[in-house]
Amino acid sequence: MDNEERQRKIMTKPLPEILDELEDSIKLADEAAKDAREAADEARQAGEKAASEAARVASEAIAKVEQISNEALRLAKLLDLAAKDAVAAIEKRLSSKTITKVDNKEQE
Repeated sequence: MDNEERQRKIMTKPLPEILDELEDSIKLADEAAKDAREAADEARQAGEKAASEAARVASEAIAKVEQISNEALRLAKLLDLAAKDAVAAIEKRLSSKTITKVDNKEQE
């Protein structure tokens, strides 16, 4: 029965009307494809922009980390020098005290 109804519909519709419906469907499909291409292009551009921004932010962060690490290294070198100077000063003072004590004992 369903098949018969379908056949009757097809057979009763005028060919120009069927062709107009086909043409409308083709136009709608073409517009949908065009919209999809535009949306894909916009998505690509947005992705490229996001990637570029992420690369820029990462580059800035890397530069900041490098700057901080260079400053930390500089401070560590200064601290090392200060520690060496302090050790040398303490050793000098201790050795002079030892010499003074030895001299004092010899004088007694």
